[in-house]
Amino acid sequence: MIDNNDQAPEQKSSPWRQPVMWLVIGLPMAVVIAGIVMIILAGGQGATDVVPDDVRRTAQIQTADLGPDQRAHDLRLSAIARIDLEGGFVEVLPVNGDFDRGAPLRLQLLHPALEDGDLGFELQPTDTGWRADAAPGVDHAWRVRLEPLDGQWRLQGRMPAGQQAVSLRPTMDLGAPEGATGEPPVPGQAQ
Repeated sequence: MIDNNDQAPEQKSSPWRQPVMWLVIGLPMAVVIAGIVMIILAGGQGATDVVPDDVRRTAQIQTADLGPDQRAHDLRLSAIARIDLEGGFVEVLPVNGDFDRGAPLRLQLLHPALEDGDLGFELQPTDTGWRADAAPGVDHAWRVRLEPLDGQWRLQGRMPAGQQAVSLRPTMDLGAPEGATGEPPVPGQAQ
């Protein structure tokens, strides 16, 4: 009988030379490293910045006081806030509503991501509206909030990056003020 074992005996190679072993160890290691990086990024600077609204937390629900928004809606307030980079001032011009033209207003420019980037100005009355000397940058978007110093009403808007003016209105349309139906008048019908 002829023995067909003329082949050379197989040499055992190191497990580290096998590509499958690198997949078995490398993929889980990559996942662990990516998880650590995500935890570091999530807990880094600005991770706990919050919106400047006063909120009440009940169970897992957060509610904000919408009273100032309702008051601004009832007064039918709207305004335009603008940044004059050449003149170095911020100005608010009333559009609609019954503003107290002799009282100063508070204008807040809220950074979209970092609480440290928020800016606040006390605007003094002028002949055309309210103004403060300041030249905030327009290189990123701003959430803009306008309110009197006593916080009785609130107008808000969003100014996109590069834009220098924004329309400010009550945050939510909470319905028509008392006495207003919200429907257009019917021709020939007494009102």
